[in-house]
Amino acid sequence: MLSQTIGFIGAGQMAKAMAQGFVRAGLLAESKVFAADPVPQAVEEFKRLLPGASIAPDNVQVATRSEVIVLAVKPQRAKAAMSEMRPAMNGQKLAISIVTGFTTQSLAEGLGPCRVVRVVPNTPCLVGQSASAYCLGPGATAADAELVAKLLGAVGLVIPVDEQQIDAVTGLSGSGPAFVYLMIEALADGGVRQGLPRDVALRLAAQTVKGAGEMVLATGEHPGVLKDRVASPGGTTIAGLHALEEGGVRGTVMSAVRAAAIRAAELASG
Repeated sequence: MLSQTIGFIGAGQMAKAMAQGFVRAGLLAESKVFAADPVPQAVEEFKRLLPGASIAPDNVQVATRSEVIVLAVKPQRAKAAMSEMRPAMNGQKLAISIVTGFTTQSLAEGLGPCRVVRVVPNTPCLVGQSASAYCLGPGATAADAELVAKLLGAVGLVIPVDEQQIDAVTGLSGSGPAFVYLMIEALADGGVRQGLPRDVALRLAAQTVKGAGEMVLATGEHPGVLKDRVASPGGTTIAGLHALEEGGVRGTVMSAVRAAAIRAAELASG
């Protein structure tokens, strides 16, 4: 279990998912968690989910009392939050930013003398199935990289990337869960249309997506190879695949990742 105190600037969905994930993984005690958020409902929900955590009155208190600070605010609030935190930051503190669009250089300029790591997590960290990436910023050390990898690795897959790849990661795994939820919903709707009860269709759809993902990771085989093994000549699966290709699903999903990545870059430019 980590000895460091981890503070969350922002207590929204991702902050809650990360904090709960770290605690559930046995990596962090609730008593080592601090959080602040100007929205009362956000801190109330954070405290309900993590009753042993401490809620600070402002961002300065979180930054002062924490050795590792997770910047988890909306991009529009990031500059103001960093300005509030800056007086409490120093070279002994590690800032982990999950704010979309803010480069390590802009984070270092906004936060002042601290070590910076930029991270793209996603919400499945709540159930230990996150797909995350990170890159080191100014002043960050090999020990910082090890700590970030340990934190994120406790709640799923974690991969180091170059910073120029971060927007692509945001479009793929950052936004990706929403795209997959849409696919699960669509699969379930298809089952309901063919006569399955809604609850049965939804459970089958979710497990089908989960199992297919596990097959790719466990076998290391290309998804095209696995797809072909399911699609026998003249069978049901190839008929369904033909319908998907007619609907342009492959190109549409690629466009969705691209659109999300482009939006991430736009947020970086303000």
